[in-house]
Amino acid sequence: MRVNERVTVRWALTALAGATLVACGGGSDPSNDLPQGIKEISATVYPATTVGTGATAATQDLLTGGIGKTGLGAAAAPAYADPANPTAAELRRNALFSNYRGILDYTAKGGYGTLYGPNITAEGQVTASEGLIPGREYLAVLDDGSGRKQTVIAVQVPDSFNTSNPCIVLGPSSGSRGVYGAIGTAGEWGLKKGCAVALTDAGKGVGLHNLADDTVNKVDGTRATRTAAGALSFFAANLTDAVRSAYNAAFPNRIAIKHAHSQQNPEKDWGADTLAAGRYALYVLNARYGTADNPVPFTKGNTLVIAGSASNGGAASLRAAEQDGEGLIDGVVASEPVTEMPTAAGYGIQFDGAAVAGYGKTLAEYTTWGNIYQPCAALAADAAINETSIYNYIALTAMTARATARCDGLAAKGLVSGATTQERAADALAKLRAYGWNAENNTMHNAHYALGNGPILSAMYTMAYGRFGADANLCGSSFAAANATGDVIAAAPTALAQSAATANGTANGTPATVIYNDSVGGAKSWPFAVSPSTGVADFGLDNALCQYALVSGKDPVTGAALTAASTPTKAQSDAVRSGVAEVLHNANLRGKPAIIVAGRSDALVPVNNNARAYAALNRAVEGASSKLRYVEVMNGQHFDAFLPFSGFDTRFVPLHPYFNQAMDVMWAHLKNGAPLPANQVVRTTPRGGTAGAAPAITAANVPPFAMSPAAADQIGFVGTSISVPR
Repeated sequence: MRVNERVTVRWALTALAGATLVACGGGSDPSNDLPQGIKEISATVYPATTVGTGATAATQDLLTGGIGKTGLGAAAAPAYADPANPTAAELRRNALFSNYRGILDYTAKGGYGTLYGPNITAEGQVTASEGLIPGREYLAVLDDGSGRKQTVIAVQVPDSFNTSNPCIVLGPSSGSRGVYGAIGTAGEWGLKKGCAVALTDAGKGVGLHNLADDTVNKVDGTRATRTAAGALSFFAANLTDAVRSAYNAAFPNRIAIKHAHSQQNPEKDWGADTLAAGRYALYVLNARYGTADNPVPFTKGNTLVIAGSASNGGAASLRAAEQDGEGLIDGVVASEPVTEMPTAAGYGIQFDGAAVAGYGKTLAEYTTWGNIYQPCAALAADAAINETSIYNYIALTAMTARATARCDGLAAKGLVSGATTQERAADALAKLRAYGWNAENNTMHNAHYALGNGPILSAMYTMAYGRFGADANLCGSSFAAANATGDVIAAAPTALAQSAATANGTANGTPATVIYNDSVGGAKSWPFAVSPSTGVADFGLDNALCQYALVSGKDPVTGAALTAASTPTKAQSDAVRSGVAEVLHNANLRGKPAIIVAGRSDALVPVNNNARAYAALNRAVEGASSKLRYVEVMNGQHFDAFLPFSGFDTRFVPLHPYFNQAMDVMWAHLKNGAPLPANQVVRTTPRGGTAGAAPAITAANVPPFAMSPAAADQIGFVGTSISVPR
């Protein structure tokens, strides 16, 4: 046995404390040192090659949790032996299930099993295999000494890892997801290639502190009281027992959420955390395969490293490359990344030969702006949807009266013009277009708002940026479970027990949603909120205006600067604005090859504020030496997981095949010197048909991007502006 390899396959943190995992040597001999800030938690063999229950480590694999391609695509999640007390192994299995499906379309009609999935080989061959990938998983936590950062890293080393051809794929999680948030993107692609995969939650993840009973998630997903969890607590709000008790008495049944309430502003460290995951992966490989004669066989110089992920994970990958002064990362693939533009100056965007007016806004800016105007804009004639579907969610769920009330409230405050709802809605839609959304997004504001994106992100990110505690009630907002009429209720114990596997790290209702404490008549969840200033149910207009004020520093109605006596206060806004300043990108990829893939129809992360803007600024920063390539996919939008929904199925195509193609192209470029593709628009064909019954997708719907696209599809640069064809 090699001297660095672990003797046991699973051990406790206490056992690790006394273990020495460095190669012995004197003088300047190389040693395999655990990276700074890392605490190792466990190493576990997941040996399964055939489908089973996945209830134990012995019946699991790295990718599917032992349930295979069929299990990941099943109608129901795997069952727990005791739903009220799931084991860590069961939670891991179900977390893989939910995270895989949380970012991909898991339906056969949508392409699962034919265009992508565990049964597709690394070479793209469709097989009858269940796609299990056995190997070892090394779980660790990165902390800054406070005990509140607690970034989780999982390094997966497949049995197929080739020591003669070493490679690592860095997979920071998308959204606010936990450590398995990139399992379906970076994870699956890397494991199939035989690479080690370094997954990380980048300081986010499912950390739910139930303030009523003081229970928390542990690093392994199980729950315990904060005291019992101790050092293995994943997140606990920074409140004394006295403060927590007083807050719970005034605001019962509230839940603190790690991304919002860790007081760490985790987004500022997404790049650094991704790099730390890469360093830990090298350490793991050297500990596993090093010998007395060669204790550090793997280095950044001889190991290929690709950072690749989607959404916030794509952002983390880009930030890691920007910050990679040590030369760890060789290439980057970012799908639909949030790029947090530092400026709108020094570059521009042209579409179809015309200058785009609104671009280069930060997530905080356009999310809180959209949260004000989207429900009203959804009623505009240009946003009309004449079908019964989830895509027409406002009508489907009887929210039209509340959306109309939002238009009325905006008009009364002078924030939209027009005498009729149609005129007001048209003005609201125009304001969104001027703020970075495009015509392809017109009908998308309906479901994107009504499914909760605006209210959730506007509440969570302002709290996170400003480092506000769980008791701050910023803009009168908090998080809790709610009943069907929006009243705050206690979260179900079973829902909390299973939360590590079912929740996605946001206040999406699993189990906590956004609560507006100041709703007239008592606290209500956001869809039912009655604004004090209007006295009607309007989705909490007052809260939305407050959240935008935090970002802008001004009262959005009067335009006056915030003061110590305003709501919100100037100090609160200053804190949020300082936090936003910490997360800005610089668009300098240090000459590294990179591919950004984005959907033109992305309504959550609009391309004018993100992918297009980043590509333009990168060109201004790195000039003609830039190795960034931009691929814009027509009929692509942010959530592949929405594609099974009625109305989404007929209109949009998945982005995931283009992520996989970009990873393949990047691999060929780094390994064999193959060229990178030209910047381009990919013209896809939606499935069409009837909402909820779209025909099955075929490869013809999603043609691959070309290495040398036709002239009409090429994205170019005119001066300092990126020029995107229609």
